[in-house]
Amino acid sequence: MDITTKQFQLLTDEDIIWQLMTENYEPLFVNGIAAPSFEYYMTSANFESAYASSCRIWLDSGRPVGFVYYEDDVDKLFFILRRGYESLAGDMLNYAVNNMYGEDKTLVFMDGQKALMQAASELGFSEKEVYIDNTLDFSKGSLDFPLPAGYHFVRPETVNTAKLTKCMWLGFDCGDFPADTDLIHMDDDHPLRQLYLAVEGNTLAPPPHSTYEHNIIIADESGEYVCFSGMWWVEQNKLAYMEPLCTVPGHRGKGLAAAALSEHYRRMKALGAKYMTGGGNVFYKKIGYNTEIKWHRWKKDTP
Repeated sequence: MDITTKQFQLLTDEDIIWQLMTENYEPLFVNGIAAPSFEYYMTSANFESAYASSCRIWLDSGRPVGFVYYEDDVDKLFFILRRGYESLAGDMLNYAVNNMYGEDKTLVFMDGQKALMQAASELGFSEKEVYIDNTLDFSKGSLDFPLPAGYHFVRPETVNTAKLTKCMWLGFDCGDFPADTDLIHMDDDHPLRQLYLAVEGNTLAPPPHSTYEHNIIIADESGEYVCFSGMWWVEQNKLAYMEPLCTVPGHRGKGLAAAALSEHYRRMKALGAKYMTGGGNVFYKKIGYNTEIKWHRWKKDTP
């Protein structure tokens, strides 16, 4: 092996990481999270881009074999390590613990990352929590919930950025959305303006591996967007990576999210998908999600 390292660089290393994560992929994220996860967070309004260069890539003769990174929290760290390179686990853990940001680090491992877990244990970390995400295995089940009367799907080519921003703001319970809100002239420091800029930016210049044509948006009779379900189709992995999903208050409990995911199921199955991701909410199991992904959260043992 001819192992070298480099710090992650925004705008230049997305393809390297996508290559590593798609080639490393195993069903149910056994050996690390799927490729869309990092790219989704990297282009979201909440990503702390100032710290991106702290993420590190390991390469063997130029081929990416390892990656340590954060997503929504700089002190919550994730790891990708190719099979056959387990000898790098100690180096990756030492770098992550001693050089990345955050005083109270959480290390997140998947079921098959035993070498990384062992290295973390040697540094005084241990498992504190297991978080469960629900996934739909297409070989074991399906979704077939109809769109309720009075609602319609929005065609991708007609999406309105301001309407989608409002839908996501309200759908994720971020606060009130005053009738006179001016997204264009609002101060850039306002969280609502930041969300709008992220949505607009991703619409005008989508992340390199995004598949926004597969997003599902549901509108009511007045044309207001009331449910949104994002979709990243990873053909190489036969994976339908759903992120994010929200429904506006006042329209919840009517079956809109189930209808959106059913439409995803129909479209993604036709493309050859084998799995579709969901989330930890019991809602997913209620509508038919049938398989689990386990996230192991480790923290430093206290004296």
